Amino acid sequence: MTAFTTRPEIKGTFGVVTSTHWIATAVGMSILEKGGNAFDAAVATGFVLQVVEPQLNGFGGDLPAIFHDARTSETKVLCAQGTAPAGATIDHYKSEGIDFIPGNGLLATVIPGAFDGWMQLLRDHGTMALRDVLEPAIYYAEHGQPILPITCKAIDGLKEFFETEWPTSHQTWLPGGQVPEANSLFQQPVLAATWKRLLSEAESKTGREAQIEAARDCFYRGFIAEEIEAYLKTAEVMDGSGSAHKGVLTADDLAGWSASYEDPLTDDYHDWTVAKTGPWGQGPVLLQALAILRGFDIASLDPAGADFVHLVAEAMKLAYADREAYYGDPDFMDIPMAALLSEDYNAQRRALISDRASFDLRPGVLPGFEAQVEKTLAVIDSAGITKTGVYEPTMGHLSERRGDTVHIDIIDRWGNLFSATPSGGWLQSSPVIPNLGFCLNSRAQMFWLEDGLPSSLAPGKRPRTTLTPSLAFHNGRPTLAFGTPGGDQQDQWQLQLFLRYVHHGLDLQHCIDLPLFHTTHFPASFHPRQRQPGHIMVEESIGADVLASLRARGHAITEAPAWSVGRLTAAKREENGLLRAAATPRLMQAYAVGR
Repeated sequence: MTAFTTRPEIKGTFGVVTSTHWIATAVGMSILEKGGNAFDAAVATGFVLQVVEPQLNGFGGDLPAIFHDARTSETKVLCAQGTAPAGATIDHYKSEGIDFIPGNGLLATVIPGAFDGWMQLLRDHGTMALRDVLEPAIYYAEHGQPILPITCKAIDGLKEFFETEWPTSHQTWLPGGQVPEANSLFQQPVLAATWKRLLSEAESKTGREAQIEAARDCFYRGFIAEEIEAYLKTAEVMDGSGSAHKGVLTADDLAGWSASYEDPLTDDYHDWTVAKTGPWGQGPVLLQALAILRGFDIASLDPAGADFVHLVAEAMKLAYADREAYYGDPDFMDIPMAALLSEDYNAQRRALISDRASFDLRPGVLPGFEAQVEKTLAVIDSAGITKTGVYEPTMGHLSERRGDTVHIDIIDRWGNLFSATPSGGWLQSSPVIPNLGFCLNSRAQMFWLEDGLPSSLAPGKRPRTTLTPSLAFHNGRPTLAFGTPGGDQQDQWQLQLFLRYVHHGLDLQHCIDLPLFHTTHFPASFHPRQRQPGHIMVEESIGADVLASLRARGHAITEAPAWSVGRLTAAKREENGLLRAAATPRLMQAYAVGR
Protein backbone atom coordinates (compact mmCIF):
# COMPACT_ATOMS: atom_id res chain seq x y z
CA MET A 1 0.00 0.00 0.00
CA THR A 2 1.37 3.43 -0.97
CA ALA A 3 1.88 5.81 1.92
CA PHE A 4 -0.21 8.97 1.95
CA THR A 5 1.67 12.14 0.99
CA THR A 6 0.46 15.72 0.92
CA ARG A 7 0.75 15.82 -2.86
CA PRO A 8 1.89 13.38 -5.55
CA GLU A 9 5.47 12.89 -6.56
CA ILE A 10 5.47 14.40 -10.05
CA LYS A 11 6.53 12.04 -12.86
CA GLY A 12 7.18 12.51 -16.56
CA THR A 13 9.75 12.35 -19.34
CA PHE A 14 9.70 15.85 -20.88
CA GLY A 15 10.87 17.98 -17.96
CA VAL A 16 10.34 18.82 -14.30
CA VAL A 17 10.63 22.12 -12.45
CA THR A 18 10.34 22.60 -8.72
CA SER A 19 10.84 25.81 -6.76
CA THR A 20 9.70 27.58 -3.62
CA HIS A 21 6.85 29.46 -5.36
CA TRP A 22 4.22 28.10 -7.71
CA ILE A 23 4.35 31.05 -10.13
CA ALA A 24 8.11 30.71 -10.56
CA THR A 25 7.75 26.98 -11.10
CA ALA A 26 5.08 27.55 -13.74
CA VAL A 27 7.28 30.09 -15.51
CA GLY A 28 10.18 27.65 -15.56
CA MET A 29 7.97 24.97 -17.06
CA SER A 30 6.71 27.42 -19.68
CA ILE A 31 10.30 27.98 -20.81
CA LEU A 32 10.78 24.22 -21.23
CA GLU A 33 7.55 24.07 -23.22
CA LYS A 34 8.88 26.78 -25.55
CA GLY A 35 11.95 24.66 -26.31
CA GLY A 36 14.33 26.08 -23.76
CA ASN A 37 16.61 23.86 -21.72
CA ALA A 38 16.99 23.57 -17.95
CA PHE A 39 19.39 26.53 -17.85
CA ASP A 40 17.06 28.84 -19.74
CA ALA A 41 14.25 27.77 -17.41
CA ALA A 42 16.42 28.34 -14.35
CA VAL A 43 17.22 31.93 -15.30
CA ALA A 44 13.55 32.77 -15.91
CA THR A 45 12.53 31.04 -12.67
CA GLY A 46 15.23 32.85 -10.71
CA PHE A 47 14.17 36.31 -11.84
CA VAL A 48 10.50 35.63 -11.10
CA LEU A 49 11.41 34.50 -7.58
CA GLN A 50 12.89 37.96 -7.01
CA VAL A 51 9.43 39.40 -7.65
CA VAL A 52 7.17 36.88 -5.91
CA GLU A 53 9.34 36.19 -2.83
CA PRO A 54 10.95 39.62 -2.24
CA GLN A 55 11.33 39.02 1.50
CA LEU A 56 13.63 36.11 0.64
CA ASN A 57 15.74 37.26 -2.32
CA GLY A 58 16.24 40.11 -4.74
CA PHE A 59 18.06 41.56 -7.73
CA GLY A 60 21.00 42.67 -5.56
CA GLY A 61 21.55 39.23 -4.05
CA ASP A 62 23.79 36.17 -4.26
CA LEU A 63 23.71 32.95 -6.28
CA PRO A 64 25.45 29.62 -5.85
CA ALA A 65 24.37 26.92 -8.32
CA ILE A 66 25.51 23.43 -9.20
CA PHE A 67 24.61 21.79 -12.49
CA HIS A 68 25.32 18.99 -14.92
CA ASP A 69 25.49 19.88 -18.62
CA ALA A 70 24.48 16.83 -20.66
CA ARG A 71 26.04 18.28 -23.81
CA THR A 72 29.54 18.46 -22.33
CA SER A 73 29.07 15.79 -19.63
CA GLU A 74 30.55 18.28 -17.15
CA THR A 75 29.36 19.08 -13.65
CA LYS A 76 30.22 22.54 -12.40
CA VAL A 77 29.56 24.94 -9.55
CA LEU A 78 28.56 28.46 -10.56
CA CYS A 79 29.90 30.83 -7.91
CA ALA A 80 27.96 34.09 -8.13
CA GLN A 81 28.70 34.92 -4.52
CA GLY A 82 30.06 38.46 -4.55
CA THR A 83 33.17 39.36 -2.63
CA ALA A 84 33.86 41.98 0.03
CA PRO A 85 34.51 45.47 -1.39
CA ALA A 86 38.02 46.96 -1.41
CA GLY A 87 37.10 49.19 1.53
CA ALA A 88 35.81 46.35 3.70
CA THR A 89 38.70 46.00 6.12
CA ILE A 90 38.54 44.89 9.74
CA ASP A 91 40.18 48.14 10.84
CA HIS A 92 37.59 50.25 9.05
CA TYR A 93 34.64 48.26 10.39
CA LYS A 94 35.96 48.39 13.95
CA SER A 95 36.48 52.13 13.57
CA GLU A 96 32.72 52.28 12.98
CA GLY A 97 32.24 51.13 16.57
CA ILE A 98 31.11 47.56 15.90
CA ASP A 99 32.41 44.15 16.99
CA PHE A 100 30.06 42.14 14.76
CA ILE A 101 28.87 43.06 11.28
CA PRO A 102 25.15 43.85 11.54
CA GLY A 103 22.58 41.70 9.77
CA ASN A 104 21.28 44.58 7.66
CA GLY A 105 22.24 48.00 6.40
CA LEU A 106 25.09 49.15 4.19
CA LEU A 107 28.11 47.79 6.07
CA ALA A 108 26.69 44.30 5.51
CA THR A 109 26.84 44.62 1.72
CA VAL A 110 29.17 42.71 -0.57
CA ILE A 111 29.28 42.92 -4.36
CA PRO A 112 25.89 41.73 -5.67
CA GLY A 113 26.69 38.59 -7.64
CA ALA A 114 23.45 36.95 -8.70
CA PHE A 115 22.87 38.89 -11.91
CA ASP A 116 26.27 38.12 -13.37
CA GLY A 117 25.83 34.47 -12.47
CA TRP A 118 22.48 34.24 -14.21
CA MET A 119 23.87 35.98 -17.29
CA GLN A 120 26.90 33.71 -17.56
CA LEU A 121 24.70 30.64 -17.15
CA LEU A 122 22.40 31.87 -19.93
CA ARG A 123 25.33 32.75 -22.21
CA ASP A 124 27.32 29.56 -21.74
CA HIS A 125 24.68 26.88 -21.20
CA GLY A 126 21.32 28.31 -22.23
CA THR A 127 19.84 28.69 -25.70
CA MET A 128 17.28 31.49 -25.46
CA ALA A 129 17.49 35.24 -25.86
CA LEU A 130 17.71 37.60 -22.91
CA ARG A 131 14.21 38.93 -23.58
CA ASP A 132 12.73 35.40 -23.43
CA VAL A 133 13.95 34.80 -19.89
CA LEU A 134 13.43 38.32 -18.49
CA GLU A 135 9.94 39.05 -19.79
CA PRO A 136 8.04 36.92 -17.23
CA ALA A 137 9.68 38.74 -14.30
CA ILE A 138 9.10 42.12 -15.95
CA TYR A 139 5.45 41.22 -16.46
CA TYR A 140 4.85 40.37 -12.80
CA ALA A 141 6.80 43.38 -11.54
CA GLU A 142 4.91 45.74 -13.86
CA HIS A 143 1.40 44.27 -13.79
CA GLY A 144 1.42 42.81 -10.28
CA GLN A 145 1.51 39.44 -8.58
CA PRO A 146 -0.61 38.13 -5.69
CA ILE A 147 1.59 39.14 -2.78
CA LEU A 148 2.06 36.42 -0.20
CA PRO A 149 0.57 36.86 3.28
CA ILE A 150 3.99 36.21 4.78
CA THR A 151 5.50 39.02 2.68
CA CYS A 152 2.81 41.36 3.98
CA LYS A 153 3.61 40.33 7.56
CA ALA A 154 7.28 41.11 7.00
CA ILE A 155 6.40 44.54 5.60
CA ASP A 156 3.93 45.20 8.41
CA GLY A 157 6.57 44.46 11.04
CA LEU A 158 8.95 46.92 9.42
CA LYS A 159 6.57 49.75 8.50
CA GLU A 160 7.59 52.11 11.30
CA PHE A 161 11.28 51.37 10.83
CA PHE A 162 10.99 51.95 7.09
CA GLU A 163 9.08 55.18 7.59
CA THR A 164 11.60 56.53 10.09
CA GLU A 165 14.90 55.17 8.80
CA TRP A 166 14.57 53.78 5.25
CA PRO A 167 12.06 56.02 3.43
CA THR A 168 12.81 54.61 -0.01
CA SER A 169 11.82 51.17 1.27
CA HIS A 170 8.69 52.63 2.82
CA GLN A 171 7.74 54.14 -0.55
CA THR A 172 8.37 50.84 -2.35
CA TRP A 173 6.78 48.35 0.03
CA LEU A 174 3.98 50.49 1.50
CA PRO A 175 2.52 52.28 -1.53
CA GLY A 176 0.28 55.10 -0.34
CA GLY A 177 1.62 54.49 3.16
CA GLN A 178 -0.38 51.28 3.60
CA VAL A 179 0.77 47.71 4.16
CA PRO A 180 -0.35 45.74 1.09
CA GLU A 181 -3.29 43.40 1.62
CA ALA A 182 -2.44 39.72 1.44
CA ASN A 183 -3.04 38.23 -2.01
CA SER A 184 -3.66 41.65 -3.56
CA LEU A 185 -1.88 42.41 -6.81
CA PHE A 186 1.38 44.08 -5.83
CA GLN A 187 3.45 45.96 -8.40
CA GLN A 188 7.11 46.97 -8.44
CA PRO A 189 7.10 49.59 -11.22
CA VAL A 190 10.58 51.01 -10.56
CA LEU A 191 12.19 47.54 -10.66
CA ALA A 192 10.24 46.78 -13.85
CA ALA A 193 11.53 50.01 -15.39
CA THR A 194 15.11 49.06 -14.44
CA TRP A 195 14.77 45.71 -16.16
CA LYS A 196 13.13 47.26 -19.22
CA ARG A 197 15.92 49.81 -19.57
CA LEU A 198 18.53 47.07 -19.15
CA LEU A 199 16.82 45.00 -21.83
CA SER A 200 16.55 47.99 -24.16
CA GLU A 201 20.24 48.80 -23.82
CA ALA A 202 21.19 45.15 -24.29
CA GLU A 203 19.08 44.86 -27.43
CA SER A 204 20.93 47.76 -29.00
CA LYS A 205 23.56 45.10 -29.68
CA THR A 206 23.22 42.44 -32.36
CA GLY A 207 23.34 38.76 -31.45
CA ARG A 208 22.34 36.72 -28.44
CA GLU A 209 25.71 36.62 -26.68
CA ALA A 210 26.43 40.29 -27.40
CA GLN A 211 23.13 41.24 -25.78
CA ILE A 212 23.89 39.17 -22.69
CA GLU A 213 27.33 40.81 -22.43
CA ALA A 214 25.72 44.22 -22.78
CA ALA A 215 23.32 43.38 -19.94
CA ARG A 216 26.28 42.42 -17.73
CA ASP A 217 27.89 45.76 -18.55
CA CYS A 218 24.66 47.61 -17.68
CA PHE A 219 24.76 46.19 -14.18
CA TYR A 220 28.45 46.20 -13.34
CA ARG A 221 29.82 49.05 -15.48
CA GLY A 222 26.75 50.94 -16.70
CA PHE A 223 23.70 52.78 -15.41
CA ILE A 224 22.96 50.36 -12.55
CA ALA A 225 26.50 50.61 -11.14
CA GLU A 226 26.31 54.40 -11.50
CA GLU A 227 23.04 54.60 -9.57
CA ILE A 228 24.37 52.31 -6.84
CA GLU A 229 27.50 54.41 -6.38
CA ALA A 230 25.59 57.69 -6.46
CA TYR A 231 23.33 56.43 -3.68
CA LEU A 232 26.12 55.01 -1.53
CA LYS A 233 28.23 58.17 -1.71
CA THR A 234 25.80 60.01 0.54
CA ALA A 235 23.60 57.34 2.18
CA GLU A 236 24.13 56.79 5.91
CA VAL A 237 21.43 54.54 7.30
CA MET A 238 20.39 52.84 10.51
CA ASP A 239 21.21 49.16 10.83
CA GLY A 240 20.98 46.37 13.39
CA SER A 241 23.91 47.76 15.38
CA GLY A 242 21.64 50.55 16.56
CA SER A 243 23.63 53.23 14.74
CA ALA A 244 23.70 54.70 11.25
CA HIS A 245 26.58 53.77 8.95
CA LYS A 246 27.73 54.36 5.39
CA GLY A 247 28.64 51.51 3.07
CA VAL A 248 31.99 50.94 1.37
CA LEU A 249 30.89 49.43 -1.97
CA THR A 250 31.98 51.45 -5.04
CA ALA A 251 31.53 51.35 -8.79
CA ASP A 252 35.15 50.17 -9.09
CA ASP A 253 34.28 47.13 -6.95
CA LEU A 254 31.43 46.29 -9.29
CA ALA A 255 33.42 46.87 -12.47
CA GLY A 256 36.25 44.57 -11.44
CA TRP A 257 34.20 41.53 -10.42
CA SER A 258 32.58 38.63 -12.26
CA ALA A 259 31.02 35.29 -11.39
CA SER A 260 33.05 32.14 -11.99
CA TYR A 261 32.82 28.40 -12.55
CA GLU A 262 34.65 25.80 -10.53
CA ASP A 263 34.67 22.06 -9.99
CA PRO A 264 32.40 20.78 -7.24
CA LEU A 265 33.65 19.17 -4.08
CA THR A 266 32.49 15.53 -4.04
CA ASP A 267 32.47 12.54 -1.74
CA ASP A 268 31.10 9.02 -2.00
CA TYR A 269 28.37 7.55 0.17
CA HIS A 270 27.49 3.90 -0.56
CA ASP A 271 26.68 3.83 -4.30
CA TRP A 272 26.08 7.58 -4.46
CA THR A 273 28.42 10.52 -5.02
CA VAL A 274 27.28 13.88 -3.65
CA ALA A 275 28.52 17.13 -5.23
CA LYS A 276 28.61 20.41 -3.32
CA THR A 277 30.20 23.86 -3.39
CA GLY A 278 33.64 24.35 -1.95
CA PRO A 279 34.29 25.59 1.60
CA TRP A 280 33.47 29.22 0.68
CA GLY A 281 29.98 27.88 1.38
CA GLN A 282 28.77 25.54 4.08
CA GLY A 283 28.10 22.76 1.53
CA PRO A 284 30.95 20.48 2.65
CA VAL A 285 29.23 19.94 6.01
CA LEU A 286 26.81 17.62 4.23
CA LEU A 287 29.74 15.60 2.92
CA GLN A 288 31.38 15.55 6.36
CA ALA A 289 28.16 14.40 8.02
CA LEU A 290 27.80 11.60 5.45
CA ALA A 291 31.43 10.61 6.02
CA ILE A 292 30.72 10.25 9.74
CA LEU A 293 27.44 8.38 9.16
CA ARG A 294 29.03 5.88 6.74
CA GLY A 295 30.00 3.89 9.80
CA PHE A 296 26.41 3.39 11.01
CA ASP A 297 23.58 1.17 9.78
CA ILE A 298 21.16 3.96 8.83
CA ALA A 299 18.97 1.58 6.85
CA SER A 300 18.06 -0.30 10.03
CA LEU A 301 16.67 2.83 11.71
CA ASP A 302 13.14 4.19 11.59
CA PRO A 303 13.53 7.31 9.38
CA ALA A 304 11.32 9.24 11.82
CA GLY A 305 12.47 7.51 15.00
CA ALA A 306 14.48 8.72 17.97
CA ASP A 307 17.60 6.73 17.04
CA PHE A 308 17.66 8.38 13.60
CA VAL A 309 17.15 11.88 14.97
CA HIS A 310 19.78 11.42 17.67
CA LEU A 311 22.42 9.99 15.36
CA VAL A 312 21.91 12.53 12.60
CA ALA A 313 21.86 15.45 15.04
CA GLU A 314 25.09 14.34 16.72
CA ALA A 315 26.82 13.91 13.35
CA MET A 316 25.67 17.38 12.31
CA LYS A 317 27.03 18.91 15.52
CA LEU A 318 30.47 17.55 14.68
CA ALA A 319 30.39 18.55 11.03
CA TYR A 320 29.19 22.07 11.77
CA ALA A 321 31.83 22.51 14.47
CA ASP A 322 34.41 21.88 11.75
CA ARG A 323 32.63 24.39 9.52
CA GLU A 324 33.32 27.04 12.12
CA ALA A 325 36.96 26.12 12.60
CA TYR A 326 38.01 25.49 9.00
CA TYR A 327 35.69 26.86 6.29
CA GLY A 328 36.30 30.05 4.36
CA ASP A 329 37.38 31.30 0.96
CA PRO A 330 40.11 28.88 -0.21
CA ASP A 331 41.65 31.70 -2.26
CA PHE A 332 42.72 33.27 1.05
CA MET A 333 43.30 30.37 3.44
CA ASP A 334 44.44 26.76 3.41
CA ILE A 335 41.24 24.76 3.90
CA PRO A 336 42.16 21.11 4.64
CA MET A 337 39.13 19.52 2.98
CA ALA A 338 40.94 16.31 1.99
CA ALA A 339 41.84 15.68 5.63
CA LEU A 340 38.35 16.62 6.85
CA LEU A 341 36.79 14.06 4.47
CA SER A 342 39.35 11.30 5.04
CA GLU A 343 38.25 8.01 6.54
CA ASP A 344 40.88 8.11 9.31
CA TYR A 345 39.67 11.51 10.47
CA ASN A 346 36.01 10.56 10.32
CA ALA A 347 36.58 7.34 12.20
CA GLN A 348 37.84 9.51 15.05
CA ARG A 349 34.87 11.85 14.73
CA ARG A 350 32.44 8.92 14.61
CA ALA A 351 33.83 7.58 17.88
CA LEU A 352 32.77 10.78 19.64
CA ILE A 353 29.08 9.97 19.18
CA SER A 354 27.53 8.30 22.22
CA ASP A 355 23.99 7.57 23.31
CA ARG A 356 23.86 10.95 25.07
CA ALA A 357 23.40 14.41 23.56
CA SER A 358 26.58 16.47 23.38
CA PHE A 359 26.57 20.02 24.70
CA ASP A 360 30.19 20.70 23.71
CA LEU A 361 31.30 22.37 20.49
CA ARG A 362 33.95 19.92 19.29
CA PRO A 363 35.82 20.80 16.12
CA GLY A 364 38.54 18.36 15.19
CA VAL A 365 42.10 19.55 15.68
CA LEU A 366 44.22 18.79 12.62
CA PRO A 367 48.03 19.07 12.81
CA GLY A 368 49.14 22.60 12.05
CA PHE A 369 45.73 24.07 12.79
CA GLU A 370 45.82 24.00 16.59
CA ALA A 371 46.09 27.79 17.02
CA GLN A 372 43.37 28.43 14.45
CA VAL A 373 40.93 26.11 16.20
CA GLU A 374 41.72 27.64 19.59
CA LYS A 375 41.18 31.16 18.27
CA THR A 376 37.92 30.16 16.58
CA LEU A 377 36.53 28.78 19.82
CA ALA A 378 37.53 31.96 21.65
CA VAL A 379 35.73 34.14 19.10
CA ILE A 380 32.64 31.94 19.29
CA ASP A 381 32.65 32.20 23.08
CA SER A 382 32.71 35.98 22.77
CA ALA A 383 29.48 35.91 20.72
CA GLY A 384 27.65 34.18 23.57
CA ILE A 385 24.61 31.95 23.95
CA THR A 386 21.05 32.36 22.67
CA LYS A 387 17.84 30.89 24.03
CA THR A 388 15.69 31.52 20.97
CA GLY A 389 16.50 28.49 18.86
CA VAL A 390 15.86 30.62 15.78
CA TYR A 391 18.53 30.79 13.10
CA GLU A 392 17.44 33.20 10.40
CA PRO A 393 19.20 36.12 8.73
CA THR A 394 16.37 38.62 8.49
CA MET A 395 15.31 41.26 10.97
CA GLY A 396 13.60 39.12 13.57
CA HIS A 397 13.93 41.79 16.24
CA LEU A 398 11.51 43.84 14.15
CA SER A 399 9.44 41.54 12.02
CA GLU A 400 7.77 38.21 11.34
CA ARG A 401 10.16 35.95 9.47
CA ARG A 402 10.14 32.48 7.98
CA GLY A 403 12.84 31.14 5.74
CA ASP A 404 15.61 33.23 4.30
CA THR A 405 15.93 32.48 0.63
CA VAL A 406 14.56 30.47 -2.27
CA HIS A 407 15.46 27.30 -4.15
CA ILE A 408 15.18 25.87 -7.68
CA ASP A 409 15.65 22.33 -9.06
CA ILE A 410 15.15 21.61 -12.77
CA ILE A 411 15.76 18.63 -15.07
CA ASP A 412 15.00 18.69 -18.79
CA ARG A 413 14.47 15.98 -21.39
CA TRP A 414 18.09 16.15 -22.53
CA GLY A 415 19.41 15.19 -19.12
CA ASN A 416 20.58 18.60 -17.90
CA LEU A 417 20.32 18.90 -14.10
CA PHE A 418 20.29 22.22 -12.26
CA SER A 419 20.10 23.17 -8.59
CA ALA A 420 20.43 26.69 -7.16
CA THR A 421 19.77 28.55 -3.92
CA PRO A 422 19.46 32.23 -4.82
CA SER A 423 19.38 34.61 -1.87
CA GLY A 424 20.27 38.04 -0.56
CA GLY A 425 18.89 41.43 -1.39
CA TRP A 426 15.66 40.65 0.46
CA LEU A 427 13.51 43.62 1.34
CA GLN A 428 14.81 43.58 4.94
CA SER A 429 18.47 43.86 3.86
CA SER A 430 18.97 47.57 3.25
CA PRO A 431 17.13 50.56 1.80
CA VAL A 432 15.77 50.42 -1.73
CA ILE A 433 18.10 52.30 -4.08
CA PRO A 434 16.31 55.25 -5.68
CA ASN A 435 15.66 54.93 -9.44
CA LEU A 436 16.47 51.19 -9.37
CA GLY A 437 13.75 49.65 -7.20
CA PHE A 438 15.91 47.06 -5.44
CA CYS A 439 18.24 46.87 -2.45
CA LEU A 440 21.65 45.36 -1.85
CA ASN A 441 22.49 42.20 0.07
CA SER A 442 23.67 41.68 3.64
CA ARG A 443 26.00 38.70 3.13
CA ALA A 444 29.01 40.37 4.79
CA GLN A 445 27.50 39.45 8.16
CA MET A 446 29.06 35.99 7.58
CA PHE A 447 32.50 37.47 8.28
CA TRP A 448 34.18 37.70 11.68
CA LEU A 449 35.92 40.95 12.64
CA GLU A 450 38.96 39.11 14.03
CA ASP A 451 42.16 38.45 12.09
CA GLY A 452 43.49 34.99 11.38
CA LEU A 453 40.26 33.03 10.92
CA PRO A 454 39.17 31.33 7.70
CA SER A 455 36.11 33.59 7.64
CA SER A 456 37.77 36.83 8.76
CA LEU A 457 36.73 39.91 6.78
CA ALA A 458 39.12 40.92 3.99
CA PRO A 459 38.73 42.87 0.73
CA GLY A 460 38.08 40.64 -2.27
CA LYS A 461 37.14 37.67 -0.09
CA ARG A 462 33.99 35.60 -0.43
CA PRO A 463 31.87 35.43 2.74
CA ARG A 464 31.37 31.88 3.98
CA THR A 465 27.81 31.66 2.78
CA THR A 466 25.12 29.27 3.99
CA LEU A 467 23.75 28.83 0.47
CA THR A 468 24.22 25.23 -0.54
CA PRO A 469 22.48 23.51 -3.48
CA SER A 470 23.13 19.81 -4.09
CA LEU A 471 23.57 17.32 -6.92
CA ALA A 472 24.00 13.58 -6.44
CA PHE A 473 25.17 10.83 -8.78
CA HIS A 474 24.00 7.22 -8.51
CA ASN A 475 26.65 4.77 -9.69
CA GLY A 476 28.30 7.64 -11.51
CA ARG A 477 25.15 8.80 -13.32
CA PRO A 478 23.80 12.34 -12.69
CA THR A 479 20.58 11.60 -10.85
CA LEU A 480 19.33 13.95 -8.15
CA ALA A 481 19.07 17.72 -7.68
CA PHE A 482 17.87 18.99 -4.31
CA GLY A 483 18.03 21.78 -1.79
CA THR A 484 16.18 24.16 0.50
CA PRO A 485 16.21 27.65 1.95
CA GLY A 486 16.93 27.91 5.66
CA GLY A 487 20.29 29.47 6.49
CA ASP A 488 22.29 27.17 8.74
CA GLN A 489 19.58 24.51 8.51
CA GLN A 490 19.95 23.98 4.77
CA ASP A 491 22.38 21.07 4.84
CA GLN A 492 20.68 19.65 7.93
CA TRP A 493 17.33 19.27 6.17
CA GLN A 494 19.00 18.12 2.95
CA LEU A 495 20.88 15.44 4.88
CA GLN A 496 17.61 14.04 6.22
CA LEU A 497 16.03 13.97 2.78
CA PHE A 498 19.05 12.25 1.26
CA LEU A 499 19.42 9.61 3.98
CA ARG A 500 15.72 8.78 3.88
CA TYR A 501 15.79 8.52 0.11
CA VAL A 502 18.93 6.39 -0.07
CA HIS A 503 18.16 3.99 2.78
CA HIS A 504 14.41 3.67 3.19
CA GLY A 505 12.82 3.16 -0.21
CA LEU A 506 10.63 6.27 0.02
CA ASP A 507 9.74 8.50 -2.90
CA LEU A 508 10.88 12.12 -2.93
CA GLN A 509 7.57 13.53 -1.73
CA HIS A 510 7.39 11.09 1.18
CA CYS A 511 10.94 12.02 2.23
CA ILE A 512 10.03 15.72 2.19
CA ASP A 513 6.75 15.20 4.06
CA LEU A 514 8.30 13.28 6.97
CA PRO A 515 8.86 15.35 10.15
CA LEU A 516 12.01 17.45 10.00
CA PHE A 517 14.41 18.66 12.68
CA HIS A 518 17.59 20.68 13.07
CA THR A 519 20.11 21.59 15.74
CA THR A 520 21.19 25.09 16.76
CA HIS A 521 24.09 23.68 18.77
CA PHE A 522 26.72 25.59 16.75
CA PRO A 523 27.00 29.36 16.13
CA ALA A 524 24.56 30.96 13.73
CA SER A 525 26.04 32.38 10.55
CA PHE A 526 23.91 35.49 10.98
CA HIS A 527 24.15 38.37 13.39
CA PRO A 528 24.51 38.13 16.39
CA ARG A 529 26.32 34.80 15.71
CA GLN A 530 25.20 33.04 18.90
CA ARG A 531 24.57 29.34 19.56
CA GLN A 532 22.29 27.15 21.67
CA PRO A 533 24.22 24.13 23.00
CA GLY A 534 22.50 20.74 22.83
CA HIS A 535 19.37 22.16 21.23
CA ILE A 536 17.20 20.45 18.62
CA MET A 537 14.04 21.87 17.06
CA VAL A 538 11.71 19.03 15.99
CA GLU A 539 8.31 19.10 14.34
CA GLU A 540 5.77 17.87 16.90
CA SER A 541 4.31 15.51 14.31
CA ILE A 542 7.25 13.20 14.94
CA GLY A 543 5.28 11.94 17.96
CA ALA A 544 5.30 12.20 21.74
CA ASP A 545 7.22 8.94 22.21
CA VAL A 546 10.07 10.10 19.97
CA LEU A 547 10.24 13.47 21.71
CA ALA A 548 10.30 11.81 25.11
CA SER A 549 13.09 9.47 24.02
CA LEU A 550 15.16 12.38 22.74
CA ARG A 551 14.73 14.27 26.00
CA ALA A 552 15.76 11.14 27.90
CA ARG A 553 19.04 11.19 25.94
CA GLY A 554 19.67 14.74 27.15
CA HIS A 555 18.65 16.76 24.09
CA ALA A 556 17.20 20.22 24.72
CA ILE A 557 14.07 19.99 22.60
CA THR A 558 11.90 22.71 21.14
CA GLU A 559 8.71 21.35 19.62
CA ALA A 560 7.89 23.14 16.39
CA PRO A 561 4.34 23.07 15.01
CA ALA A 562 3.68 20.42 12.39
CA TRP A 563 4.53 21.53 8.84
CA SER A 564 6.68 24.45 9.98
CA VAL A 565 10.30 23.28 9.48
CA GLY A 566 12.10 23.16 6.13
CA ARG A 567 11.25 24.10 2.53
CA LEU A 568 12.85 21.24 0.58
CA THR A 569 12.46 20.62 -3.14
CA ALA A 570 14.00 17.84 -5.24
CA ALA A 571 14.11 16.43 -8.76
CA LYS A 572 15.42 13.11 -10.07
CA ARG A 573 16.27 11.51 -13.41
CA GLU A 574 16.08 7.74 -13.65
CA GLU A 575 18.42 5.77 -15.90
CA ASN A 576 15.55 5.14 -18.36
CA GLY A 577 14.76 8.85 -18.63
CA LEU A 578 11.83 8.93 -16.20
CA LEU A 579 11.79 12.21 -14.31
CA ARG A 580 10.49 12.79 -10.79
CA ALA A 581 10.01 15.93 -8.71
CA ALA A 582 8.61 16.98 -5.35
CA ALA A 583 8.16 20.11 -3.26
CA THR A 584 7.44 20.84 0.37
CA PRO A 585 3.87 21.56 1.48
CA ARG A 586 5.23 23.75 4.28
CA LEU A 587 4.17 27.41 3.94
CA MET A 588 1.92 26.30 1.03
CA GLN A 589 4.08 28.07 -1.57
CA ALA A 590 6.49 25.60 -3.15
CA TYR A 591 5.37 23.56 -6.14
CA ALA A 592 6.69 20.91 -8.48
CA VAL A 593 5.37 20.46 -12.00
CA GLY A 594 6.34 18.31 -14.94
CA ARG A 595 5.14 16.00 -17.64
